[in-house]
Amino acid sequence: MSRPAILFPLFAGIETLPGVGAKTAKSLGQIEITRPRDILLTLPHSGVDRALRATIAGIAPPATVTVEVTVGAHVPARRKGGPTRVFVRDAKTEFQLVFFHARGDFLSRHLPTGQRRVVSGKLEIFDGIAQIVHPDHILRPEEAGDLPSFEPLYPLTAGITQKLMQKAAEGALERLPELAEWADPQLVAREGWPGWAAALRAVHRPSATADLSPNAPARQRLAYDELFAHQLTLALARASLRRGKGRESRGDGRLRQKVLSALPYRPTAAQDRAVAEIVADMAAATRMNRLLQGDVGSGKTLVAFLALLNAVEAGGQGVMMAPTEILARQHLEGLRPLAESAGVRLEILTGRDRGAERAAKLSDLAEGRIGVLVGTHAVFQKDVAFHDLRLAIIDEQHRFGVAQRMELGGKGQAADVLVMTATPIPRSLSLAQYGDMDVSVLDEKPAGRKPVKTALVSTQRIDEVVGHLRRALKEGRRAYWVCPLVEESELVDLTAAEERFRMLRAALGEGVVGLVHGQMPPAEKDAAMAAFVAGQTRVLVATTVIEVGVNVPEASIMVIERAEIFGLAQLHQLRGRVGRGEAESTCLLMYQPPLSDPAERRLSILRETEDGFRIAEEDLAMRGAGDVIGTAQSGLPRFRIVDLERQAGLMAIAQTDARRLLAEDPDLTGPRGQAARVLLWLMEQDRAIRLISVG
Repeated sequence: MSRPAILFPLFAGIETLPGVGAKTAKSLGQIEITRPRDILLTLPHSGVDRALRATIAGIAPPATVTVEVTVGAHVPARRKGGPTRVFVRDAKTEFQLVFFHARGDFLSRHLPTGQRRVVSGKLEIFDGIAQIVHPDHILRPEEAGDLPSFEPLYPLTAGITQKLMQKAAEGALERLPELAEWADPQLVAREGWPGWAAALRAVHRPSATADLSPNAPARQRLAYDELFAHQLTLALARASLRRGKGRESRGDGRLRQKVLSALPYRPTAAQDRAVAEIVADMAAATRMNRLLQGDVGSGKTLVAFLALLNAVEAGGQGVMMAPTEILARQHLEGLRPLAESAGVRLEILTGRDRGAERAAKLSDLAEGRIGVLVGTHAVFQKDVAFHDLRLAIIDEQHRFGVAQRMELGGKGQAADVLVMTATPIPRSLSLAQYGDMDVSVLDEKPAGRKPVKTALVSTQRIDEVVGHLRRALKEGRRAYWVCPLVEESELVDLTAAEERFRMLRAALGEGVVGLVHGQMPPAEKDAAMAAFVAGQTRVLVATTVIEVGVNVPEASIMVIERAEIFGLAQLHQLRGRVGRGEAESTCLLMYQPPLSDPAERRLSILRETEDGFRIAEEDLAMRGAGDVIGTAQSGLPRFRIVDLERQAGLMAIAQTDARRLLAEDPDLTGPRGQAARVLLWLMEQDRAIRLISVG
């Protein structure tokens, strides 16, 4: 399949546009504009009102004005490099045009005394006199029609001017092909959106500031097209996964019942609902591809284990994968009592397993004697074979892309896949990132989770904090002390963590304080963690390596130093490491005054709420989408047009629309399907195009 010919003009070299030579093309490449299509998808970010006025009288400077004037006297610069002034008069009042370094006869040619000109530029008051320094435009009255009454302003880079961008954009608009409509006609009618080409013309030729708003119909329309192409790609990935034959795994509930009756509490309604959704997916003939999204401490482990038991009841096996060995061992500890009550054999496989022991595990796995396996990506190795793998659970999704999800599914004959994440993500972003998956959300706290008391303390009161810690240790409590990653260089952070470790050891006693940081060899890191878990050390000084998944129910105090430099989601994750046991828990956010407004807002949101989803929405509003999930490693696409904070509502519409179109026209061969193919080429969704061609 190759790009449709109708799009060729938009994919030509950028030098084919008016005003763009080799040098300019190189500069435009800096802002990822290499073809006419790219310029069309680079929207003006603001605009200037250049409507012609009769006079500057009554305008409050500083403001951009366009006015017709009669040119008066020229007053040359008094000293070298000083300003040359040209007096001008509009219908009501006199003001000055000011020029520095005006060369030769430039001024007399462009502003001959006694003639009329239209000037446009920024009006300012200097020493009580109204003036425009270096007007943006000087035109003869008969040329004034060439000046747009509202001029769009584009993002620039060195060597590129607004005039050049405007000219190139106009050139690209000239080439717009008329494409068949790919959006749902009812949606377009309901929202009052223009067609695609009309929308592009409207955004590049705005007539007022309102046209630049993310809510303007033309902008909404283009954002929708971008999201629709993205969601269509995800929907195609989902469909191709589903076409892969799944297996029906129907458990009879006997093992799950054993676990539930052994528990000291009842699962929450959210946990029951999630288990029901997973069990229903596993019973279907298509492959499950589901995301289990739960806030810190919402009880994902129980849901995951009940799903694994469903696979065992159906006569198969289950595997649970964690990104690190520490987390894999933690899952093992957490699941062991559950496995015992169900009478199911649970084993762990990591890179540490060697020799005879490893061989024995592998043979038990292949023979089906192990029901549930926990492991790191060591379970991916070639020689690891399952007897009958039905369910694969991946913990902490953001370390795993779509490609790995497929690879894992390949281990079992069409194993179902469940991904778990403890990072609450706003709905709009979770659709952008996981649009190919179905989502179950755990939005309740299990019984017995105590709220964590959160307090803000200035770093000047560190002695009080240490005193508070000393008393708490006497009562037998345990604490985390998180040091910040202030500097970009890990060495500097390391010294900060080591210094804090020495200070606390001196204050609280030898042998009480442990240290973990990113530079340690894994074995030392594990040993330090193990000592803290066993209660040999009572305070663990750490850089943020502990943020994901560490579970020590006895730890009830979390001190976060320089909390103001952490992101909201990160602080929420760190706080979630305490409040897991019987004791009342506290989280102390230590900050260095004075706090900036955003930092103060972040810390007070944390003080007010423990609801991870609300925190995630706030985080999105404050920092923007790319930062919230770190675009580089998130698999989140880079949108050119969409403003995820302000147009988030379109994401869900685009997803529903994409899934519906594929349900009605799976091969995209109908009239709207064909139009959608052109959109995929236009938006360079090559992955989607490959999926159609294989399909």
